[in-house]
Amino acid sequence: MSVRLLAVLASLLTGTFVGASGFTFISAKGASYLTDDPAACVNCHIMRDQYAAWQRSSHHAQATCNDCHLPHDNVVHALFVKASNGYRHSKAFTLQNFAEPIRIVPSNSRVLEGNCLRCHREMTDAITAHGTLGVASTPAGQVDLNGCVRCHGDVGHGPHR
Repeated sequence: MSVRLLAVLASLLTGTFVGASGFTFISAKGASYLTDDPAACVNCHIMRDQYAAWQRSSHHAQATCNDCHLPHDNVVHALFVKASNGYRHSKAFTLQNFAEPIRIVPSNSRVLEGNCLRCHREMTDAITAHGTLGVASTPAGQVDLNGCVRCHGDVGHGPHR
């Protein structure tokens, strides 16, 4: 193959990749996920119940999705979790291989638990000193909520209809 033909092929492949990526980003409202607006979560129909329940919740006026579902220890960790979630969600929704109702994965459950404890530290320090809270995975890979959400499951997303 000549250098010219390789350059044309490389240009076509690059253009196709950039074009497809741009189309996907725009059609999936990708820029909305870079904001802190909870309405971005309802770009996917599967999240409508969670969004509606959050609007009725006691946390509605105090916390957005990112406040609870992203780590706050450093920006690199937060961006990593956001990107990991975005990849996993887009893959699951594209392939339609997710459970309904949607379930939190163990790593995100630990982030959620950490944020409960961070925001409510004054109330939870005495409880956590005894090691009674935690998140674990069952052998089947499901989340075993031994922490805040076990008893306070309706707080962030309010009562579901």
